Amino acid sequence: MSGTCVIGLQWGDEAKGKIVDLLTAGQRYVVRYQGGANAGHTVVVGDEVYKLSLLPSGVLTPGVTCLITGGVVLNPDRVLEEIDELTSRGIVLDGDSLKISSRTHVILPWHFAEDRVLDTSTGGESIGTTQRGIGPCYRDKVARSHAIRLGDMYRADFRERIEHITKAKNQVLAAMVEGGDFEPLDAEAIYKQYSDFAERLKPFVADTTDLLLTALENNEKVLFEGAQGSLLDVDHGTYPYVTSSNSSGVGISNGSGVPGKYMNYVLGVVKAYSTRVGGGPFPTELDNETGQYLRDRGNEYGTVTRRPRRCGWIDAVAIRYTARLGGVDALCVMLMDVLSGLDEINICTAYEIDGERTNVFPAHVDDLRKVKPIYETVPGWKEEIDQVKTYEDLPAAAHAYLDRIAELVGCPVDVVSVGPGREQTIVVNKSLTQS
Repeated sequence: MSGTCVIGLQWGDEAKGKIVDLLTAGQRYVVRYQGGANAGHTVVVGDEVYKLSLLPSGVLTPGVTCLITGGVVLNPDRVLEEIDELTSRGIVLDGDSLKISSRTHVILPWHFAEDRVLDTSTGGESIGTTQRGIGPCYRDKVARSHAIRLGDMYRADFRERIEHITKAKNQVLAAMVEGGDFEPLDAEAIYKQYSDFAERLKPFVADTTDLLLTALENNEKVLFEGAQGSLLDVDHGTYPYVTSSNSSGVGISNGSGVPGKYMNYVLGVVKAYSTRVGGGPFPTELDNETGQYLRDRGNEYGTVTRRPRRCGWIDAVAIRYTARLGGVDALCVMLMDVLSGLDEINICTAYEIDGERTNVFPAHVDDLRKVKPIYETVPGWKEEIDQVKTYEDLPAAAHAYLDRIAELVGCPVDVVSVGPGREQTIVVNKSLTQS
């Protein structure tokens, strides 16, 4: 396999970072291709816990080169903080182990300011921004006239561009702030700060598009690491309660510059239940003791934001939709251990909308709000499974649960996770971890 892809099939937080870390051995490159510092992932190695938001999870594996490609929006301060944090823990990155695309768009102080003053709600319900400048940066990327890419920071006209954009942004922000009580942004201070960032980042800047295309033409192994989840995709998710980039499988090519013909294996990652952060419809949500049970056992609080996640039963209708959208070959089911102790488990197998039964995920958010989930109830298991090492040793009820999910989604289960550690992973398809 040349190109292996790991994507989340729900609303994010599927624990993709652990699986990327697991699959990194034997890869030449690990690629982060969309999103920004709003997408946190946690990797546990032995007693060490690493929380990353911009750096690919592959940075924890020696000998692998990690890439941040042009589809990502980059907060230079944050990526340098992560580099410094890893250095303090004995993991030193250089221009060989980390490369950042010169095409990557840069988050600047005006993006944070815009995030603070923008009304990010619809119908009184928050769309879920993390206030990290992600959306405003993507908006400027599309608008083009006020965008700055990482490569622009090394051009002779960088100061002039900062001055020009700062002037325009100050006018816009002053108009947005009620009463005009706004402290203007300082163009000179921004120029100096970001010039310092540019100097520190210079060893890592590269043309990642050319590098990746050359690598794949030479049959080198590349692992593409998705951020967030497919139901948050700006074009194909539960719009407008989505992120600002293509977080489903369709975003791999436009975010990395790699044609789809090189994507030979796509692993779709799901939790054994469902979670969501922020507003928007959630058909299988459990606002009861069972939902709290899942939240407590699963430690369902955001890696970056620490916001409590909404919890509910697994939704096979939604997962089948995103699996088809991403061309998924197999499933990885995470946090199976969280379900231990439940007498019964529900699986959403279909929807009822306006009295009609359907297996189609609605395209419009208002139709999704009308959904009444149709459940199939299966037996739970009492045994704790966090120490189980083989698929065969899982309880029979867990086997039946996984088999039913695979049947409903139309993909086999290749990986099962029973805890946060590397060693708490059951690889059903052994070829995945063979170099």
